[in-house]
Amino acid sequence: VQAVRSALAQGLSFGAPTVAEIELAKTLCTHIPSMEQVRMVSSGTEATMSALRLARAYTGRDKIIKFIGGYHGHADAFLVEAGSGALTFGSPSSPGVPQAVASDTISLPYNNSAAVEEAFDTFGEQIAAVIVEPVAGNMGCVPPLPDFLPALRTLCDRYNSVLIFDEVITGFRLGLQGAQAYYGVDADLTTLGKIMGGGMPAAAFGGKRAIMQQLAPEGAVYQAGTLAGNPLAMAAGFATLQQLEAPDFYASLLAKTNCLTAGLKERAEQAKIPLCLQQVGSMFSLFFTEHQAVTDYQQVLSSNTKHFKTFFHTSLAAGIYWAPSPYELGFMSGAHSDDDIQLTLDVAEKAFAAL
Repeated sequence: VQAVRSALAQGLSFGAPTVAEIELAKTLCTHIPSMEQVRMVSSGTEATMSALRLARAYTGRDKIIKFIGGYHGHADAFLVEAGSGALTFGSPSSPGVPQAVASDTISLPYNNSAAVEEAFDTFGEQIAAVIVEPVAGNMGCVPPLPDFLPALRTLCDRYNSVLIFDEVITGFRLGLQGAQAYYGVDADLTTLGKIMGGGMPAAAFGGKRAIMQQLAPEGAVYQAGTLAGNPLAMAAGFATLQQLEAPDFYASLLAKTNCLTAGLKERAEQAKIPLCLQQVGSMFSLFFTEHQAVTDYQQVLSSNTKHFKTFFHTSLAAGIYWAPSPYELGFMSGAHSDDDIQLTLDVAEKAFAAL
């Protein structure tokens, strides 16, 4: 807030680069392993949409692979068997998306390496990019199986396709270097959002220099946004990342998350409520199911949504606000206190009892 106040006194927006934008760009490129150049935008949808256009231009191809239940913003190409709000409202393929656009989107099961290989065997020379949430975060928290992300990297290398990691959610939640460092898999392009704006509207896409140089003014791929990189958002993002760089930040964040998730599991077991609680870093979600692990979209859909509704409304009435969908994530924040966690566990105990 103080950083935004300081920037506010110097102007809201200039439609031109500022020192703050350059500082944040350097910081992003320092932390994200594969990011050699970066372009600022104002939303996650802009970031993924622009990364896709860039990948298509770089490869000269049209088709893309995405994964069922994944959400990459509301650009037409991504609203085919999408997650997040589209999944919550039971309409994962949005009206208004032209069939001609949808036909270039290949939707495959998340965590199914064999299905990806089969798609490349069939369409390999036509596939511009594979876009993936390295940890699926829009159908609940679904981690990648050990072979899944490496298989995507191998297949993209084999067919000269672009691997896009959508780290709008995972970026800075698993550590300063994102999911690609967490899992040891290099992306060609990375999209970022949410956290890098510190609460202000900011996002970015970036990656390998050879690809990013296709963007105007160096190349012919056009992308622009008057409000992108505005000084208020850049100041908020830079100040946020400075706090995340504190030596003990992520250790503390993980300890808090572990405390909450362990407490939730214990209370569910005491109440004899079937619960699969999945966690990666500070991301977690509750699936009311007998499954020991949830690895794909079909298992997500098999969870007990009536139990979730009871849990949600019982918690809300007691002052604890979970994401209002069984397909959305929970996030731990550096601002959450031990008292917040204990209150959440006390309320969850009552909510489990109500089930």
